[in-house]
Amino acid sequence: MYKDIYIIDDNNTIYEQLKKIFIKEDEYILKRIETSKVEDEMKNIPDLIIINADGINTNAIDICKLIRSYHDNSITPIIVISSNTEKEFIIEVLKNEVENIIKYPIDEEYAYYTIKNILRLIQTNRRVSPLTGLPGNVQIQVEIKKRILRKKEFAVLYLDLDNFKEYNDIYGFLKGDEVIKFTAKTILKVIHKYELEETFVGHIGGDDFIAIISKADYDKICQDILLHYEEGIKQYFTEDDLEKGYFEVANRKGIIEQFPLTSLSIGVVTAKPGEYKNSLEIGEVGAQVKHLAKTQIGNAYAINKRRGNINYN
Repeated sequence: MYKDIYIIDDNNTIYEQLKKIFIKEDEYILKRIETSKVEDEMKNIPDLIIINADGINTNAIDICKLIRSYHDNSITPIIVISSNTEKEFIIEVLKNEVENIIKYPIDEEYAYYTIKNILRLIQTNRRVSPLTGLPGNVQIQVEIKKRILRKKEFAVLYLDLDNFKEYNDIYGFLKGDEVIKFTAKTILKVIHKYELEETFVGHIGGDDFIAIISKADYDKICQDILLHYEEGIKQYFTEDDLEKGYFEVANRKGIIEQFPLTSLSIGVVTAKPGEYKNSLEIGEVGAQVKHLAKTQIGNAYAINKRRGNINYN
């Protein structure tokens, strides 16, 4: 996946030097930003921001504060390059949530590995769910916004488990956590199998997941996820419940109720260039199509206004 590196540099010095350093790294896209255009460019949410403190007409610390004032860039790492080695300056820069400072003139090998390692670290740290190891809501919103801004076709899959609360009531939270982890692994396994460009899988929270994929056979992918889920979920039920095809839970009045075994529903929103303005609009449609899927018994999916489901006997 491409990494967008924005270099705030009015005199072009650091930008040209870094371009030479990363000339053989196709996945890194370097873009020079003038200080007068920082506010506009921050809306595009880069993966890394580098500030040439010696090559701008504005105080570097003020630029850092401006960047951090945008919520979308609250998790974007910043590197400041400066010839100022005074401790007071360095501490003041670090106080403003800057990840690293590189001394100017730069050692090219040091700069190369520092930039690569920070990008690797931020990618790792975005896997915020301690249960599934998947990115959470902040990164989910960033990923959707990126794709809207790039004006390319993509699809968002909203996935959640049916009757999961009842499962927890019967089997307990530890077993429930195992089901959550199994579901996450199933989604990842199927999505990655297709080797699509710029795929993303996130954990919204609880039993809710999201996947973002580029142009693909969305029906096929949904069917594949549900088939893998159906094959693996059986290990998390007792033989008795599997044989019955449902489990029994006492409601608040002590009356025993029957619920279908925990299944997976997928609502898919296909987004063409310019069709949606923001993630909120996509989320509203996603809730509607996921509701359509959940009206089906068992594992099912819905894509915008079309429905599809897989029945298991």
